[in-house]
Amino acid sequence: MRELSPKIKKWITLAVKTVGVFLFIAVVGYFSLRGYFLNKAIEKVAAKLESQYATHLTVKEAGFSGLAGVQLKGISLVPEGKDTLLALDEFSLSIKFFYALMADVRVKSLSLNNGYLQLTKRNGLKNFDQFLGAKKDSLQTTEQPETDKANTEQLAKKTELNYAEVLYKLINKVLNKVPNEMQITNFSMKGVDEDVFVDFKVKELAFKDGKLGSDMEVQSNEMTQHWKLSGMAYPSEKQADLQFLRTDSGRVTIPYLPERFNLLAGFGSARLQLKNISFGEDELKINGVASIQSFMVNHPKISSKDVVLDAVDFNFDYKIGANYVSLDSTSKVNFNGFVFYPFIRWQNGPDTIYHLVVKTEKTEAQNFIQALPEGLFSHVKGMEATGSFNYRLDFIYNENHPQDMVFESTLEKENFKITKYGQANLAKLNEEFVYTPMEKGRAMRPIFVGASNPNYTPLDQISPILRKTVLTTEDPSFYWHRGFVTEAFRQSIEKNMRTGKFKRGASTISMQLIKNVFLTREKTMARKLEEILLVYILENNYISNKDRMYEVYLNIIEWGPNVYGIGEASRFYFSKSPSELTLNESMFLATIVPGPKHFMWRFNKDGSAKPYLERTYRYLANKMVSRQVILPEDTIGLTHLINLSGPARKLIIKSDTLVNDTLVERELELIQNPEEGDEE
Repeated sequence: MRELSPKIKKWITLAVKTVGVFLFIAVVGYFSLRGYFLNKAIEKVAAKLESQYATHLTVKEAGFSGLAGVQLKGISLVPEGKDTLLALDEFSLSIKFFYALMADVRVKSLSLNNGYLQLTKRNGLKNFDQFLGAKKDSLQTTEQPETDKANTEQLAKKTELNYAEVLYKLINKVLNKVPNEMQITNFSMKGVDEDVFVDFKVKELAFKDGKLGSDMEVQSNEMTQHWKLSGMAYPSEKQADLQFLRTDSGRVTIPYLPERFNLLAGFGSARLQLKNISFGEDELKINGVASIQSFMVNHPKISSKDVVLDAVDFNFDYKIGANYVSLDSTSKVNFNGFVFYPFIRWQNGPDTIYHLVVKTEKTEAQNFIQALPEGLFSHVKGMEATGSFNYRLDFIYNENHPQDMVFESTLEKENFKITKYGQANLAKLNEEFVYTPMEKGRAMRPIFVGASNPNYTPLDQISPILRKTVLTTEDPSFYWHRGFVTEAFRQSIEKNMRTGKFKRGASTISMQLIKNVFLTREKTMARKLEEILLVYILENNYISNKDRMYEVYLNIIEWGPNVYGIGEASRFYFSKSPSELTLNESMFLATIVPGPKHFMWRFNKDGSAKPYLERTYRYLANKMVSRQVILPEDTIGLTHLINLSGPARKLIIKSDTLVNDTLVERELELIQNPEEGDEE
């Protein structure tokens, strides 16, 4: 190897010395001036907060530690005329120096000691709302030429965001900012919403070498609890295994919800295992396992009792693309030993489409019954069954083509049979029994369903025209369906989604019968779910035949104030037996079923029927003729001018008030769509 000349050696030595001198000067300058620049930066931030957000920032001490560490003491953030937003005795932050040289700020360590962050709302005044307002654009907007608009639109199409890629980059950015080490001592996160407060106090939280441990005290108006979050987390590898539980006795109770929403919710312990976050082929994938033990929820709209799930495991596999978010069909839910596989997808281009699939593996019927959550299916408790089943639900809804909605519910059973009834003994429908109507949670007078009741009327002694009319308005396919009308469910969902309101139900006579005889009238999710399950069991195990079910239904439903059953109704309104009812009398009785206590609104002060009823009855008659329920000649002499000859006449409201237009529209809607009677 050729030796360097003395001249070259001299130049190299001089260059190294020069670089060394400049580095020395830079280091000395950095350590000499960084304090000055730090204070200037704090002053700049404080001025901006003061001018733009009317918030005063105070930092009593500011300095550096080590090569890239910042220490602040006596920090406070106080909006003008409002509660303090942030107060902190000590804050220290150390960044990774060499990443910072490449303009990539990553936190090496973070420490918080003695302080709080609080969000308050008092007398409608929030101490944080000044940070939520959008900034005003100081630049004036001018009219764009048409050519510029066209170019802008074309450019926008070419540069459409891939939300999956953007989200993946955001996740990476956030995870890269997670400190390698973190120490938090006596730091509270407080919330005050008028008279409701919550205080999450982190007494101690330590994170180092991927290991996380914490001790937290949580207080609210009605409780004090101690929580613990622990486990392992590796942000750079996008993996974590975290556990959350209560260290004192009882379940973890979620604060704020009881005081503000009358909702009590909690759990024994929870665990989250994040296994993978990856991006490839324009798709973001996130998968892992979430589990929760002894989950409990209580709310008047859900159930009158605590609803408890002993154990829930959720293997999730999320996939996010440029224009969709989905929970993949490889995901699996196991609650109380019952397993099902959900698929959920939402996409916003080119059409907005909602897609849901739920399917089960082969499930033993008894295992399913035992898995039903406590408090949600009280009337099924104690039931026993043999056999097995598979279930699949398919639902697709396109906002641009709602008429093409798909709703398919398929249940395949094998040797399925109920061997023992629970609290709801469905077989009693075939015998004489006592029915006790409920109104606003209060028991009404008992009704004997059977021969011991002189008003009880067997089906063959009820006017055929009354039977046909009620079927037309309430459930035209009663004698053919097995408890549910899939098409009615489909139309109900379509209408509710299209209007954004719950305007249409899908109740059948079978469902109304179960609700009245075996369940309470409370409007809860538990009652509705029990109703669906019991109807399926009743209809698909042939516990009672259709004639008997319809006979019981006509003899127990409410037809007016304290009027139950067709026997009482025909005498209350017309002083005659059910066998003597005419077409127009039957139409009157059938159309008041959805609101029998308000029958008097249909009459003028002289007792004559209001004119709108002619349109109602004519529409109903034409519908019955078109369905070949009656013949055209049966409608000869049809009139809305019925004669109330029974005790009901005394209850007619003595006024000239016109009938409410909403009532007319609702009545015609019910006749056109008889499944809409149950709006729960």
